[in-house]
Amino acid sequence: MKIKFCGASIGVTGSCHLITTDKHKILLDCGQFQGGKSMEVMNSEPFLFEPSEIEYVILSHAHIDHCGRIPLLVKRGFSGNIYCTDATADLLDVMLKDSAYIHEKDAEWQSKKNARTGKPPVEPLYTVKDAENALKLVKPVLYDQLVELNPEVSIVFNDAGHILGSAITELWITEGENTSKIVFSGDLGVTDRPILRDPVKIKKADYVIMESTYGNRMHPANSTSIDELIKITVDTVKRGGSVIIPSFAVGRTQELIYQFNIFYEQHPEYQKILENVNVYIDSPMATTATEVFKKNAQVFDEETRNYILSGDNPLDFKNLKFTRNTADSQMLNNDKSPKIIISASGMCEAGRIRHHLKHNLWDSRNSIVFVGYQAEGTLGRMLVQGAKEVRLFGETIMVGARIYNLEGFSGHADQKGLLDWIGGFKVEPKRIFLVHGELQSKMDFAKEIEQQFGYHPLVITENSEFELETGKLLSREDVIMDAMDEESVNELKEKISDIKLELDSILASTQGVIENRISAEKLQQINNIVLELEKASANLGSSITAEDRDDTSLSRKEQ
Repeated sequence: MKIKFCGASIGVTGSCHLITTDKHKILLDCGQFQGGKSMEVMNSEPFLFEPSEIEYVILSHAHIDHCGRIPLLVKRGFSGNIYCTDATADLLDVMLKDSAYIHEKDAEWQSKKNARTGKPPVEPLYTVKDAENALKLVKPVLYDQLVELNPEVSIVFNDAGHILGSAITELWITEGENTSKIVFSGDLGVTDRPILRDPVKIKKADYVIMESTYGNRMHPANSTSIDELIKITVDTVKRGGSVIIPSFAVGRTQELIYQFNIFYEQHPEYQKILENVNVYIDSPMATTATEVFKKNAQVFDEETRNYILSGDNPLDFKNLKFTRNTADSQMLNNDKSPKIIISASGMCEAGRIRHHLKHNLWDSRNSIVFVGYQAEGTLGRMLVQGAKEVRLFGETIMVGARIYNLEGFSGHADQKGLLDWIGGFKVEPKRIFLVHGELQSKMDFAKEIEQQFGYHPLVITENSEFELETGKLLSREDVIMDAMDEESVNELKEKISDIKLELDSILASTQGVIENRISAEKLQQINNIVLELEKASANLGSSITAEDRDDTSLSRKEQ
């Protein structure tokens, strides 16, 4: 068995890793390169493998640097299945179509420019039709489900806590008479953050492919960044300015909505200052993604689920506004009253945020607040590093606004979080491969792992391939037991108990609502969910046979 690193090997974008056995070829992620023109040119280059030979794509999550080249993969011959969590599948529909639309528009603009100078037109990297073809191949899977792709390959997705649907993937791969377990971290999230659950720790692995984005850095406490954001907001509004927040449409924007919701509702001391200050989500993708979040509450953390069960929507409040079209977006820059604008993209490389920067960056009353990672070569990185002027839409724009970088909002685990996760392994893996990080970050992180655990990780610095040692003989039953150990069984019992309590609470709160007049659309939505529950309960009942129930009764009598 071999692992070939085809992306995220020299930086933090373009995640793509190929596993080759004697029978199968499996791709972990197929992401787009980001970080300025020098990186983006790599997207159109040939893949380091033949796309038609790939049987499966295992997708960790829906960020473009992990999924953005999947339509190109399909365009060039891939026709296998794409496995991801069901929440990722919902987001993927948004992300890939949006990415394709951008590629089409960029190609159209460049072709018009070329025509004026006698140059040939350019083709988009892929089209919306290519994205739609890719989406037809998606096979959604729930967290913690053991899925047999074929007799030699089984997978389980675990919550990575990075964005909605993000997954740590466990793969059991048999080659000949030997089975090896590979764990792919994807992007690991931060513990104790709102909305999402903490990253799951994995106990055993033969091989680990691990991200290292913040392998040599520590984040400020999230609470510190929240407090700082609130202070920046209040101070900016007091001097008559607006707060502009470049934000990733998926994940970061929803966390910001959550935090501003709490701020507006639980801090009456600021009510007079902020009562007429609206929070605008100016990103079509972020608007759609927020709706996807609302539909996937089953993967939220306990705090957020309790929020929902109490009858409050954590992703909605009075001052929150969603722009619906380009005209609404343009009006925001014509309106000089204080406001908060959250817009994509998070690194300021595309999207409506560039227009908001053009109209607001020069004004000293305003604040530009970065809340996520800024890759080398991006406009966001230039501003964070103190650029005095930047080029936008052919104009030189002076940087007069105050620039802030709040790293406590990062969706990536910092060095402590990464070390904590790798400390979850009970036995040293045969090999740990460090990817998805700038060189210094990977090197420093490798040293920390050696010092704390005595492990010797391999730092991936270029596209490269490694032969893996054979594992030990495992039966299919062994694989199942490895995925469902005693701790997992106890967790299952707790889940069943929690579901019962939640259903009781929902039943009590919905009975009266249904009796009152509600919209036909809302009533249909409730009906559809009830039908899904009905199906799930029937399946649960049928999975417990009469023999199982007899065995349970017998064991109780024996006790």
